[in-house]
Amino acid sequence: MSMAGRAMDQPARTPHTDRAERPPRADARANRSRILQVAEEVFGKGGESASTEEVARLAGVGHATVFRHFPTKAALLEAVFVRRLERLRDQAGVLADAADPGRAFFDFFAHTVADAASKIAIADALADEGAKAAASTVQASDDLRWAVGVLLQRAQEAGAVRDDIDLPELYALLIGTSRAAAYAHLDEKVRDRTLAIVFDGLAPRATKPYDGAAAGSHREPPPT
Repeated sequence: MSMAGRAMDQPARTPHTDRAERPPRADARANRSRILQVAEEVFGKGGESASTEEVARLAGVGHATVFRHFPTKAALLEAVFVRRLERLRDQAGVLADAADPGRAFFDFFAHTVADAASKIAIADALADEGAKAAASTVQASDDLRWAVGVLLQRAQEAGAVRDDIDLPELYALLIGTSRAAAYAHLDEKVRDRTLAIVFDGLAPRATKPYDGAAAGSHREPPPT
């Protein structure tokens, strides 16, 4: 077959195909990273009241550039929220190899509570957009939950955390304490005292721990 014939047998490569196969340029990757970094700060402070225009201005890019990377405000918020979850997951992963598993567990708990306000603001802004959780968010949430479970297990094996608590109860405490700290605007001293009480409850007990469910089922009615 002639060279011309072989050439006719090959699929035509259009400019669109070439662009689709070409990886993003370095400046495009840098813009995306900068937009995400700034958006995390903006939405972490302003929540649903923050705007993509403010993100573009502070990131030093045009508004069109923001929407080129993230077609909607919801898409940008989703990416920012996933970024936060993945960073927490990575921090938990590093602490999982710590020489002191108990200290690592309690440090992570305290960090998550201290960092909660901006994370919750981003989550609330995303909810305000009415977007359903994307697969990336679900996966990031599951990965974080698994990483926290590893921290809990290793702390329990080290004798630093009571062994009758499972991940669902721990997560309820973590989420509840985080939301209380964020919505009640607790100052640092109150937050630290609150954490001390929670940590005391998570510590191993020589005697049988208080069973709130059992006690509640036999509680006498209050006097009238």
